[in-house]
Amino acid sequence: MNICLNDRIFKIISELAEEEGVRVFVIGGFVRDCLLGKKSKDIDIVVLGSGIEFAGKLAEKTGNKKISIFKNFGTAMIRYRNREIEFVGARKESYLSNSRKPAVEQGTLEDDQNRRDFTINAMAFGLNHDNFGELSDPFNGAEDLKNGIIRTPADPDTTFSDDPLRMMRAIRFATQLHFDIESGTFTAIKRNCKRIEIVSAERITEELNKILLTERPSEGFQYLETTGLLELILPEIQALKGVDSFDGQKHKDNFYHTLKVLDNVALKTDNLWLRWTALFHDVAKPLTKKYDENLGWTFYNHDYMGYKMIPGIFRRLKLPLDERMKYVRKLILLHLRPIVLSQEEVTDSAVRRLLFEAGEDADDLMLLCEADITSKNELKIRQYLGNFRLVRKKMKIIEEKDHIRNFQPPVTGDMICETFGIPPSREVGIIKNTIKNAILDGEIPNEYEAARAIMLKKGEELGLKPVSKH
Repeated sequence: MNICLNDRIFKIISELAEEEGVRVFVIGGFVRDCLLGKKSKDIDIVVLGSGIEFAGKLAEKTGNKKISIFKNFGTAMIRYRNREIEFVGARKESYLSNSRKPAVEQGTLEDDQNRRDFTINAMAFGLNHDNFGELSDPFNGAEDLKNGIIRTPADPDTTFSDDPLRMMRAIRFATQLHFDIESGTFTAIKRNCKRIEIVSAERITEELNKILLTERPSEGFQYLETTGLLELILPEIQALKGVDSFDGQKHKDNFYHTLKVLDNVALKTDNLWLRWTALFHDVAKPLTKKYDENLGWTFYNHDYMGYKMIPGIFRRLKLPLDERMKYVRKLILLHLRPIVLSQEEVTDSAVRRLLFEAGEDADDLMLLCEADITSKNELKIRQYLGNFRLVRKKMKIIEEKDHIRNFQPPVTGDMICETFGIPPSREVGIIKNTIKNAILDGEIPNEYEAARAIMLKKGEELGLKPVSKH
C-alpha cells in the first residue's frame, strides 16, 4: 500500500466509497507532496458524483459534527485529526473572458484533471478497493516533478486566460520548489500577463505573501519581472530596475540590490512583515535619484519618502493598515540610521535615540540593516558588519542601564499640569520634550528626581511657578 495513504482517514473514505458505490480519488497537492516525500496537511478529494453529499456521509461516519458547505463552489470541508479535507464532485469548467468564475458541469476524473492548473497538481491516487493507491497521471506530472518543471496540462494560453491567478501560482510553485517554468508555459505567462488585471488584489497579495515566505524569494520576483507581471502589480518595485549613467558614473541596480537584501533577510527570519520591509526599503529611490557633481548619485530622503509611500501601496494591495503597516513604515524610516552610526563613532546619545525610536523593533531594524550590506567588496562588508556588531553591543549595554527601548518618561504630562496648575498646553509639551531629550542625551538618568528637577528648571524659564499644595 502507498505509504502516504496510511492515515486512517483514507481507510474510512475507501470503506464509505464501497458502501455508497461511488468512485473516489485524492488529488492535487497531497499527491504532489507525497511523491516529493513531503507531508501535506490538506487533502482534496474528488468524487464522481456529489462531493457535498459524500462529505456529509463521511462526517456522520466519523462523528464529525462540523461540516462547512460551499454550495456556490460545489464543495464541502470537514476537519479530521488536524487535517482539512475538502470534497468536490468531478467537473468540467468553462470560463467567460471577464471573470475567473467558471461555469461548471458534472464530469469524469479525466475532465477534473484536465481543469487543474499544473501537471504536478493533476495527479490522483485511487481510493476504492480495486485501485487503492494507484496513481492516475495523464499528463506525466510525476516526470515533471522528477525534472523540476512547472507546466500546464492544457494549452497554457487557455489555462492562463481562463484563470489569470494561475500565472502567479506558477511562479509561486517554481519559487517554493526551486523548479523551472517550462518554456511554453513561461512565454504564455508573458503573452497573457495583462489578464492579471481581472484578479482581485486580495488573491494577488495572497500569492505575493507565499512567494515572500519562500526560502529564496528573489527567484519569484525575478520571474514576476521577466514575465511582465511585476510592472502591473508592483510598479514601484519594477521602477527600481535599471542603471543610469552620468559622466561615466553609474549607480547600482536597485532592483537586484533589493532582491539581495530580501534574500539576506529570508536567511535570518520567517517574519513576513520584515520581508515586506526588505522589499520596500528602497522603494522611493527612483523618486529621489539625483546626480551631484561632487557626490555622484544621491538618493536624499528616500527613507522618509518611502515611509510616506507605504500606506498608499498597502491600500492598493489590500494589505493590513494596522500595526503591521506601522511596523513596515517605521523600519523603512529608520533603516539608514544604524548605517550612519556604523560609519561614525558610536555615541551613547545616538544609540539611546535609536533605541527610543525603534522600541521593540530595534533587533529587527539591525537585522534589516545588516541585510542591506550587499557590496561586492568583501573588506567593506566585514568593516560594516564589524561596526554593526559594535552598535549592537552598545545597544545592549545602554538598554540594560537606561531601559530606553520602552521609554516612558518618569514625569508625565499630568504631573506637569498638576505641578504648575495649568491645563494641557504648548508649555507642557515643551517641558516633556526637554526631559525626554535630557535623558536621551545622557544629561540625566531615566529617574524621577532628576526628571523633576529638569521640569522645575524649564518651567521657570517659561515663566511658570509651582502651585502650593496647601
